[in-house]
Amino acid sequence: MQKITPFLWFDTQAEEAANFYTSIFKNSRIVDVMRNGEVSPAGAAGSVLTVSFELEGQAFTALNGGPMFNFTPAISLFVSCESQAEVDELWDKLLAGGGEPEQCGWLKDRYGVSWQVIPTVLLDYLQDEDPGKAKRAMDAMLGMQKIDIPALEAARA
Repeated sequence: MQKITPFLWFDTQAEEAANFYTSIFKNSRIVDVMRNGEVSPAGAAGSVLTVSFELEGQAFTALNGGPMFNFTPAISLFVSCESQAEVDELWDKLLAGGGEPEQCGWLKDRYGVSWQVIPTVLLDYLQDEDPGKAKRAMDAMLGMQKIDIPALEAARA
């Protein structure tokens, strides 16, 4: 059993969001849906209270907790990508339905959850032993929304 599970608070869209996320990532599934009982401060009897789901084997729980809290970029979900094709695919899917691109590989999905869609080579480029290459990669990244590996490679050269 996973010792620490991210717990995401939604107004009423926990099941919708879990279905959205599991449709995007391979090796993902809905594990369980817990419904409210007859006496519940969290919603009508039979409505969804929590959804347990996995993304790429990582467990998450989504709660329909009401409108009291919203997501902020202070917490984000970091996705390591092996190629530009994977970056492009996940970027487009996570933005679908009203998401917002942000700077440096960050985006906010239609539920307000912040994601970092980052190619693994970016971290290597930013830690290059040649400080000039690392700075050029950093400068290039700071001007991007979605990370563009060929543009980073050109900047490093």
